[in-house]
Amino acid sequence: MIGLRGATFAVQDARAAAARFVEAFGYLSLETGVLEPSLARGWGAPLAGDRPFVLCQPASGADIYVRFVEGPAIADVRPFASLGWSAAELCVQDVLATHARLKPSPFEIIGPPERLPAIPTIFPMQVRGPDGEIIYLTEIIAQRPDGGLPTARVPVDRPFILVLGCRDLAETSAWFRSRLNLEVGAPLHFEYELINKAFGAPPGTKHWIATVNGRDGVFLEFDQMPSEATPRPGAPNALPAGLAIGTLAVTDFDALRIDWTVEPWRPKGIMYGGGRLGVARTPDGALVEVVERP
Repeated sequence: MIGLRGATFAVQDARAAAARFVEAFGYLSLETGVLEPSLARGWGAPLAGDRPFVLCQPASGADIYVRFVEGPAIADVRPFASLGWSAAELCVQDVLATHARLKPSPFEIIGPPERLPAIPTIFPMQVRGPDGEIIYLTEIIAQRPDGGLPTARVPVDRPFILVLGCRDLAETSAWFRSRLNLEVGAPLHFEYELINKAFGAPPGTKHWIATVNGRDGVFLEFDQMPSEATPRPGAPNALPAGLAIGTLAVTDFDALRIDWTVEPWRPKGIMYGGGRLGVARTPDGALVEVVERP
């Protein structure tokens, strides 16, 4: 089986970005250090080697992490106007209370709490951090008929979905099915306010998305981006801006049919837990880490 292991953001100051997460969301700063050059080379981002990073964990103790890696400053990070990982979605106990708590924080509220008629089981909001990090904060109102949504055990709990913006939804879905043996659901057509705002589309414009089920339920979302979407900005040989890497955990590493960017190896660090790591790129070039876990 396969599920979510973590999300990595490229930021100007890893310690400052982690401190914002700790203060705003009650996360714990778990591991601090400098990035192994071999790991940065595996990502195809050698400039990230020997740069500071901080790994954070939700206060619930869930072993799904948020990592901040220092990189060059990017002037205009617009995740919903570009291709690649767009956002990390965290489950919360009370989205209205979360909204009130975040108003004076460094996180800009780009989507206040709003119920979605097309997805009545959730009550989400969205924020943007100073480095362009997009976070969805979602209260689970009711389980879907097939289950697959988490229960928050602390006010702001673990990441449970990573959002990927893609040029071709069918191609991206086929890649994840064939390489990672994943179950991709039928596409859903609904109004997506953040994409509409990014492209100046009229209110009511609909976009196609699809979700992916894993060992713990839904854990990935693919968004079909407008044709005007551009590659994610980033400095050469560095991580792309914003949400740079999605890390997945798999129990049967050898069953995967992936052309790894480099030969899998065993990096150090809590994120990897001594397991093998493989790095791949989606059809649009987004970085995917796959960690071997029992």
